[in-house]
Amino acid sequence: MSQSRLWSPAVSRLEPYVPGEQPKVLNLVKLNTNESAFAPSPRVAKALSADQIDRLRLYPDPNSTNLKMAIARHFDLQVNQVFVGNGSDEVLAHAFYAFFQQASPLLFPDITYSFYPTYCNLYGIEHERIPLADDFSLNLADYHKPNGGIIFANPNAPTGMLVGLADIRALLEHNRDSVVLVDEAYIDFGGESAVSLINEFDNVLVVHTTSKSRALAGIRLGYALGHPGLIDALDRVKNSFNSYPVDRLAELAGIASFEDDDYFQQGCADVIANREFCVEQLTKLGFDVLPSAANFVFAKPTFAPAATVFEQLRERAVLVRYFNKPRISDYLRISIGSRADMKALVAALKDIVQKG
Repeated sequence: MSQSRLWSPAVSRLEPYVPGEQPKVLNLVKLNTNESAFAPSPRVAKALSADQIDRLRLYPDPNSTNLKMAIARHFDLQVNQVFVGNGSDEVLAHAFYAFFQQASPLLFPDITYSFYPTYCNLYGIEHERIPLADDFSLNLADYHKPNGGIIFANPNAPTGMLVGLADIRALLEHNRDSVVLVDEAYIDFGGESAVSLINEFDNVLVVHTTSKSRALAGIRLGYALGHPGLIDALDRVKNSFNSYPVDRLAELAGIASFEDDDYFQQGCADVIANREFCVEQLTKLGFDVLPSAANFVFAKPTFAPAATVFEQLRERAVLVRYFNKPRISDYLRISIGSRADMKALVAALKDIVQKG
């Protein structure tokens, strides 16, 4: 007898988010989940002392005050403008619950981070997908319509394409009565953050992660920046769900990362340089590559179907991401790794092209 008979009815209707593969095979060139190719700041290791590990027997600060202070200093904000959570996915989940259960639909692009429709289904949020242009660009003027909220990733995922700050400002000036959430998981690799708009607009919420540019994907730490009223709403949801979402080691690692800005800036510069190298090489090999401001590229092979190239790369121990979905099934998303990773990718692709 199926155990699903014991489920709540809503569970049967859920379509869970499917994360990128985390293979157990050794010696893969892993370019499928947009992780950092570089280690976290050396200050992180120093922060995780034996004394701090001994303190794991104690609960962490439920407000993560010291971490919020470090983040606030970095962005020149007040502590009451910062919210932290167990990864940016949890922060997004709380934001969907706090702001988007409205009478009008939530608006987001038809091609974007696939957790957005997952959260809508989880919380029963009415939503409308706004098509990207034929070139995959995001026109925020399309969102000048009644709504119960707006969310978009900038740079977008999985395309990597960027919307300028002037366009975000124009959207906020037109849309002042619902929350506009700008998901900036990849903003550190080439974009201008909407954080600069927070003190001007009380309805913009900016969500960041430490998983990409700060190389801390393994500790699960994300945060949101916005007006104190928005942060208060997130705190109300958090404290009704899990009062201790950020553990002691994650808080220490996060603080150490934010205190080492030189290392952070150099890491971003290295990723950008490797991205430019990757784009140049892919173009020479016959790919159409979308302009990217992220730590990945979205590229269309012209010499073979994307699904075929994906499998042929896997056979050569190179793992990238393929989405078998409308409009994007001709593309591969390729994370930017180390220069050695990028050279291994290029060598595998040259072998594929040569062997036809």
